[in-house]
Amino acid sequence: MKYDFDKIINRKGTESVKYDLAEKLFGNGGVLPMWVADMDFEVADFIIEALSERIKHSVFGYTYRPDRFFEIIASWINRRHGWEISPDSIGFSPGIVPALNMCVLEFTDPGDRVVVQPPVYFPFFSAITNHGRELVYNQLNQRDGYYEIDIDSLEATFKEGAKLFFFCNPHNPVGRVWNRKELEKVADLCIRYNVLVVSDEIHSDLILGDHRHIPLASLGKEIADLTLTCMAPSKTFNLAGLYTSMVIATNPELKERYEKVLDAVHVGGDNILGQVALEAAYTHGDDWLDQLLVYLESNYQLLCRKLNSSVPEIVISPLEATYLVWLDFSFMGRSDKELNRFIIDKAGLGLNNGPMFGPGGELHQRLNIATPSKVVEEGVGRLIRAIEEWR
Repeated sequence: MKYDFDKIINRKGTESVKYDLAEKLFGNGGVLPMWVADMDFEVADFIIEALSERIKHSVFGYTYRPDRFFEIIASWINRRHGWEISPDSIGFSPGIVPALNMCVLEFTDPGDRVVVQPPVYFPFFSAITNHGRELVYNQLNQRDGYYEIDIDSLEATFKEGAKLFFFCNPHNPVGRVWNRKELEKVADLCIRYNVLVVSDEIHSDLILGDHRHIPLASLGKEIADLTLTCMAPSKTFNLAGLYTSMVIATNPELKERYEKVLDAVHVGGDNILGQVALEAAYTHGDDWLDQLLVYLESNYQLLCRKLNSSVPEIVISPLEATYLVWLDFSFMGRSDKELNRFIIDKAGLGLNNGPMFGPGGELHQRLNIATPSKVVEEGVGRLIRAIEEWR
């Protein structure tokens, strides 16, 4: 079946964070929202059908997750990423951010050092600082928009004492898919210094081109014993509003401790519609996802062609994964505040402002291309026209 990703869907008036909060967040109701990480594509038909069938039952009392739920997840992960795990190693979370917070609460104490690799998904920071832990930066190295892990700095950080490491794989916002050699270096350091890892792999299904996602915990038992892996169908199938994610720990002790805090804060209950949607997505979603990835790659190439032709000074980080493009506007010589207002008021775009991603985010903006190609063209056109006028 051929899926239609060109269809324009009006999301206004649906309590959409992306659209209905644009004026409040940007101070300009006329912006084209290309920021928060959800997609403008309608959910696949097989997911809608599964949800519709469950809704027809008309009773939504307390439910539980059957063995089937975990078996379907394990099958998807093996099929898409070649990682064989037991269904028993899979736990639940209402989202990745709640999982980060729960891991901080359970596996660290106030004052403990937790390492992140900025520029990175900004909720990493608050998950650490809100609980009285010390936020430690291992900033990524970059050259011409291409980012790499600073392994020497990471080791120095671990040597100084680190209890927990938040690892983003693939990396948001810089779009890297860490290769096996890079992952092995990270794993070796975590094992050597006995640093527990929470690996955020929510974008693991959204791999573009010939790149391949390798779960950190799949590298061997030693690193698996130190790793909790966070995954979800939410980014992949546009299900973020259903709050259904998973935390995988092949080390039974880690899984038991994680589920202890999950129970303590009483957020482990089943979301019946989230369950139904996940099962449908992971059972029937391979072809839909394969077509989506081709479309996203096409959108990325469209953006690159137009910007490289008209404004080659903008540095576009290579997009190996996700649908979030990382753009460097350093050439404009403006402050972060001035750049952000320029993007909003002159270009009429609502993007994610780079500094929110921490050190290394200065003079950058993050742009979401998970939208019909006509919208990408409109957004890129607005940006080009604004810069041409500025010149």
